[in-house]
Amino acid sequence: MKVGFVGLGIMGYYQAANLIKNNHDVTVYNRTAAKADKFLQEHGGKKVDTPAEVAENCEVVITMVGDSSDVEQVILGKDGVIHGAKEGTIVIDMSTISPQVTKKIAKKLTEKGAHMMDAPVSGGDYGAKEGILTIMVGGEKDIFDKCLPV
Repeated sequence: MKVGFVGLGIMGYYQAANLIKNNHDVTVYNRTAAKADKFLQEHGGKKVDTPAEVAENCEVVITMVGDSSDVEQVILGKDGVIHGAKEGTIVIDMSTISPQVTKKIAKKLTEKGAHMMDAPVSGGDYGAKEGILTIMVGGEKDIFDKCLPV
């Protein structure tokens, strides 16, 4: 499965690395390009210049950024995921954000024919490194089932 990862901070860096270790084709974007370059040198994958490009190249897009405004920006903002999403694209937000922002983003993605999964995590950077995060997922059951390998 082609997976995109937006946000290579303390958590996202290791989550994306674990996806590569588990044989997923991973495309990354990070607002600080040097972090994405470091990730590619250490783990491989592909790098693009905008979140929209991540969505253009991937079936599933995972976002793991700081807060509600950051998630809104990388998904709905200029060059955001929504601008590259196609019918059937699945967006999984793993950030811990406002339920109101999640609903707003989900509505906009649904209008475009894409799907959203709300999937905040628990386990910290250790859990991300070791691949043992607890993920609390909200969304459509059939989309959840499709995402389980990721």
